[in-house]
Amino acid sequence: MTKIVNAWNEWDPLKRVILGRPEGTHIAGPEPGIYSHQPEGGYPLGTYGPYPEEMVDEAREQMDNFEKILTDRGIIVDRVDVHPAYLAGLGNSTPDWTMPNFRSPSSPRDLFMTIGNEIIEAPGTMRQRWYEYLNLRPIFERYFKEDPEFLWTSAPKPRLTDESYERNYWYKYYNEWSDEEKRKRMEENRFNLTDIEPMWDGACAMRMGKDIFWYHSCVTNNAGIDWLKRYFGGKGLRIHDIQFGTTEDVYYAFHLDVIMMPLRPGLVVHNPTRPFVTKEALKLLEMNDWEVVETVEPTHNYEEVLDAFGTPRRGPNPIFMNALSLGPNTICVEAHETKYIDQLTNLGLEVVPVPYDMVVPFGGSLHCTTVDVYREGDLEDYFPKQIKGF
Repeated sequence: MTKIVNAWNEWDPLKRVILGRPEGTHIAGPEPGIYSHQPEGGYPLGTYGPYPEEMVDEAREQMDNFEKILTDRGIIVDRVDVHPAYLAGLGNSTPDWTMPNFRSPSSPRDLFMTIGNEIIEAPGTMRQRWYEYLNLRPIFERYFKEDPEFLWTSAPKPRLTDESYERNYWYKYYNEWSDEEKRKRMEENRFNLTDIEPMWDGACAMRMGKDIFWYHSCVTNNAGIDWLKRYFGGKGLRIHDIQFGTTEDVYYAFHLDVIMMPLRPGLVVHNPTRPFVTKEALKLLEMNDWEVVETVEPTHNYEEVLDAFGTPRRGPNPIFMNALSLGPNTICVEAHETKYIDQLTNLGLEVVPVPYDMVVPFGGSLHCTTVDVYREGDLEDYFPKQIKGF
């Protein structure tokens, strides 16, 4: 019997993984789920279109190199099959709304998550990503035929009508609200989503055996947290809803893998520019003898003029934390992040430097662009001591 799908955490030895592709990436048309304004790249507010072919070629070269690094270590890599509609830049719609194009097949972890023998499709919050599952459908079909234990599931597909979003959130964020109002809304989990339907992204999660830390961000709402607690609670897993603050002037965020990441049992790294608002999360880690290490600052200064996730970010980028563990003592890190590489080396890890700076403008780095398929190991309880109600 072939067992293809199995992954309970972020650090067990990796044996199989899905890797995205940069082809077919677009600056998506206007929608209420995200704000995109990139005039320096040729796409000011209200305009959209495909990434320049030169950028695609550079990203493809680095992603192909990453695939070789993994396969040379004996890891099976399944590449995303880019749907022809992405390559052709076709429109995308449902009976509730219409958009002129899609976003990208580069970052599958955002919308797909492996828990044990199950891969579950997330109910994503952006219209531009509604059909992203089409790029992974051929892979999942193969898994389903070959692995009789594989569970292929999907959370309820959201409608993403105008009622799913707080009206004019992004306009008010950039033009009306004070920093104090933005900070207050962030700490109270009040972002751009309403709670008319459950919505969440897979990359908001950090899997740690029976416990899953879940970031309550711009792409996970209260209804989504409720759905997750019911669904995974029925499987004996515990969802911990967490929030972070900021020491910078950015009062929103999307995914957890640029804020905290478990490296091995008992060790978590955390970006200090996003301090814990949910103190129970820190307490849960500490009372179970987990060490929380504050990361160094990023090294690389990005000069990208496009970013598939919204406005471009120049200079140092929190994406430096977006690393892929190959095992409890081995990790792939973006090659330009030398300070972070030195820090992880000093923590006893073998660091595999991977040049990936040309991939980052497509919306993610080493963790974002992959989906764990098989990690050796079973379900473990790393947090036997629990906090009631958390």
